[in-house]
Amino acid sequence: MTFASLFRRSRPAYRSTARAPGPVERLAAIFQAVPAAPRLLLLPLAMVLVLAGIVHLVSVLAMPRLAQASAYQRLVPLAPVNTLVLLPDRGETVLPMTDPAFVSAVCRYDLRERPLKVRVPQTGDYTSVSFYTNRGLAFYALNDQAAGRVIELDLLSQAQRAALPEDEEITAADRLVVESPTTTGIVLIRAFARYGDVRDAVRKQLEAASCAATQ
Repeated sequence: MTFASLFRRSRPAYRSTARAPGPVERLAAIFQAVPAAPRLLLLPLAMVLVLAGIVHLVSVLAMPRLAQASAYQRLVPLAPVNTLVLLPDRGETVLPMTDPAFVSAVCRYDLRERPLKVRVPQTGDYTSVSFYTNRGLAFYALNDQAAGRVIELDLLSQAQRAALPEDEEITAADRLVVESPTTTGIVLIRAFARYGDVRDAVRKQLEAASCAATQ
């Protein structure tokens, strides 16, 4: 081993401290490489594209909330608080995208004073109960096939549920306690009318449903 080879081994390897260009630097370099005249056109075009993307993103995120809020507002003059109301046969004029094969009823609930008791009898075919916040967020659903028979449950706010004794949360398989994330919202009841000539009978059966504050 020569003295020169020993010196080469003991010398630390040289490492470059230069940082690789990032995405911003690369875009700046590309922008600088473009001639001055086209460059003046690229800047406004880029600003328009960025602005259009922001507007599109905001509209997509806000559209569901605005649409559901308007549907909830449509029920204000039609459905008094904590009262079950049968929708007209052309219910899609009140609630968009309502299936015409179903007879629908709604209850606009308010839990600030008392819990709500919901009771829906069986109909000749499929019957379901769905719960929505005042912003249209679905948080619970149940049908008569899962319940086994008459659907009966208590709807409570978060504060009312917290104050409920543990041994009273579920007293029977057909009486449930459901917690609402908001104090106001909508209960939607739908009963399937398989044939047109049974529609009036199904509506008559839903008239026996109830949605009222507990005493």
